[in-house]
Amino acid sequence: MAKEGSGSILQFAPLQSSVDEGFWHRLSSLKLNKFGIDDSPIPISGFYAPCSHPQVSNHLTLLAESLLSDSNDESTMPSVIRGNRNRCSVPGILYNTNTMEGFHALDKQGLLKAEAMKIWEDIHSGKAVEDCAVLSRVLLISFADLKKWNFHYWFAFPALALDPPATLVDLRPASQWFTLEEAESVSTACNEWRNSSVTADVPFFLVSIGSDSHAAVRHLKDLEACQRDGQKLLFAFYDPCHLPNNPGWPLRNFLALISARWNLKTVRFLCYRENRGFADLNLSLVGEALITVQQGWREQQCVPNAVGWELNKGRKVPRCINLAKSMDPTRLAISAADLNLKLMRWRALPSLNLEILFSLKCLLLGAGTLGCQVARMLMAWGVRRITLLDNGRVAMSNPLRQSLYTLDDCHNGGDFKATAAVRSLQRIFPAVEAEGIVMAIPMPGHPVSSQEEKSVLEDCKRLNDLIDSHDVIFLLTDTRESRWLPTLLCANRNKITITAALGFDSFLVMRHGPGPFNSIPNLKAETEDSLAAGMDNLVLTNTDGQHRLGCYFCNDVVAPTDSTSNRMLDQQCTVTRPGLAPIASALAVELLVGILHHPNGIFAEAEIANSSSGGNFELPLGILPHQIRGSLPHFQQMTLLGHSSNSCTACCSTVSCVRISKERYAIHTPGY
Repeated sequence: MAKEGSGSILQFAPLQSSVDEGFWHRLSSLKLNKFGIDDSPIPISGFYAPCSHPQVSNHLTLLAESLLSDSNDESTMPSVIRGNRNRCSVPGILYNTNTMEGFHALDKQGLLKAEAMKIWEDIHSGKAVEDCAVLSRVLLISFADLKKWNFHYWFAFPALALDPPATLVDLRPASQWFTLEEAESVSTACNEWRNSSVTADVPFFLVSIGSDSHAAVRHLKDLEACQRDGQKLLFAFYDPCHLPNNPGWPLRNFLALISARWNLKTVRFLCYRENRGFADLNLSLVGEALITVQQGWREQQCVPNAVGWELNKGRKVPRCINLAKSMDPTRLAISAADLNLKLMRWRALPSLNLEILFSLKCLLLGAGTLGCQVARMLMAWGVRRITLLDNGRVAMSNPLRQSLYTLDDCHNGGDFKATAAVRSLQRIFPAVEAEGIVMAIPMPGHPVSSQEEKSVLEDCKRLNDLIDSHDVIFLLTDTRESRWLPTLLCANRNKITITAALGFDSFLVMRHGPGPFNSIPNLKAETEDSLAAGMDNLVLTNTDGQHRLGCYFCNDVVAPTDSTSNRMLDQQCTVTRPGLAPIASALAVELLVGILHHPNGIFAEAEIANSSSGGNFELPLGILPHQIRGSLPHFQQMTLLGHSSNSCTACCSTVSCVRISKERYAIHTPGY
């Protein structure tokens, strides 16, 4: 019994798209970390399943796994796990443009035609018979605005247009087309096909029914065997559509295969649909169509016209989705913070190693004007783990120049700078792992009473442990003597050490050279004999024979003393021009990034700008100086070189050796 309107043009229900948020997140990650400005087509895999609800069609879905992994493997195709009954794979291609203008300028009809050509070639080569999943394809064009998390996109499901269109002879529910015996056997055979991991996701197949009403489900390549047996034959496919009067979109290319490959003019088809995981012949449809095509259409060089661009509310326009509102604020902040760094790797700095920066642990000694600015700059470079050490409190004069503090931090005598700075960093960037330590740095030349001696020794031990547990140490304190003990400890531990010091209108930024040891000794396992033997490891030269670079104290002939007692107010405070600290802080962090990206790291030889013998401009970040001295009155900046001194009070071999021998019992420092 034919449906009313039989003999009319066969009309197909368009396929609809659905994109999981994970797909856009994966695309963003690939774009930032792997593709950059490369806008070459990207292979993708879509997924669909037969309709499983009488009132809702299934969509073709893109998931995170629809894209290849963002790891550095050589795979060019997304990994698809076969055998999932709810994920019939559809191969496809993604064109993601770099600009919105590029998105609009894409030759959409040309791209659609190219994808249809792939289907046409697979039909004529026989690949579509061996692997019927290639009969369906998905085309996606997009523009990802990673700054605002807007994604503009447009789907196409390429379909070969029969010319003239197929004529519908009959279409009815499958339960009305089969006899009771046939219906029971077809249901059983289809359920077995769907429940097998080998065939669960094979979307096109044959259903043959013998004279005894026994049904069998077979692969497309078995067509000739079915025809020889003289059995009743239906061309079946997983139909994502729920409509009672229209077959789903996959039938279009199936009919093209049947006509071009087997030259059939009358086709009976089964639109397989199910309910709760089992065949539902009341929802499924059986139809009969007549195919008449023009002469030469079956030739491979005669590619049919292609259709398939998805409509958006009935119009041929792209869609847009914004994920910012649905994202966790912390995750959104991390993505936004990393955006500038990852964009650097597209063109300006492809060799930028973000993994080093993300994993770095930095200790900032001093949370004043310099400490606040350095912390901000470190976060801008992607450093996530920052420890600030300071024992001062936030004063009313601080917030204007110390960027991490506000007036609220000054009330009731002022909060401790270390803890207030951490709160501020976490408000600025919730993902930062910041710790504030309230502690004074023991200083030579400052008398210590007998009551304070135990506490000072504990502070020495704690400072030693902090330096040992961090990768980079910034010396950002107000006084010269407060830099002495950290300099000595850093030299002994061979830590990357950066000093920033301010005058009224001048500044110094420098990296300390490596310590006097070729290797870091295991102090806990040392004996007095091994310490004596270790004297041979105390050297003034790097492993390559170059002279060691000096530390902050190497050019001093006077030991550090108390610089705050018996001083007027303007001599006790760091009185500087306001623009000086931001400049010095930024240079200090940039110097660190240069060290991390230099092949020799802390052992890198000093380079001087405009020098014929130095200055390796082939490095991605330019030269790596030892010292940078700047003068605001002259708006001038110089790069200088200073070698280590064998009489340095902080990093020479004699001082380091004495400190090691005493460390076995307690950490003592000269001057106490």
